[in-house]
Amino acid sequence: MKRFLGLSVLAFLLVGSLSCQSDEEIKRERYITEGILIYKNNCANCHQNKGEGVASLYPPLAGSDYLINKRDVYCLIRYGQQGPIVVNGKAYNRPMPPQPQLSDLEVAELITYIYSEWGGEKKLFDVKQISPILEQCKDRPVLNNIAPN
Repeated sequence: MKRFLGLSVLAFLLVGSLSCQSDEEIKRERYITEGILIYKNNCANCHQNKGEGVASLYPPLAGSDYLINKRDVYCLIRYGQQGPIVVNGKAYNRPMPPQPQLSDLEVAELITYIYSEWGGEKKLFDVKQISPILEQCKDRPVLNNIAPN
């Protein structure tokens, strides 16, 4: 009986906490969940599961000053990067392949996850905001030698 009562209280608290979330919070959590999968399938090999990067080969995302310039990050994910790049004062010179297979929604989910996990931001990067930026950088050549602003 005590066990049933304990489970009932736990279920009540879980349902109560979910019902207290706004639609925006629920959508953000969904984006993050999908973003984790996209990150693991497309990014973690180089940037590692915890975003720490690989020595002097691939820059970190965790604690990265590069995340400050969001527009360049959006474009870099979709269209890749060639040439040297400086992250946290350290130079890297390995190409990042473009990710044209990712839809605008998947890029938005990935960005929401990255900035939530390593950028200190707790907001949703909605696909409606990301799509026009991706369109603007569509004709831009592969990014080269971008420094954070």
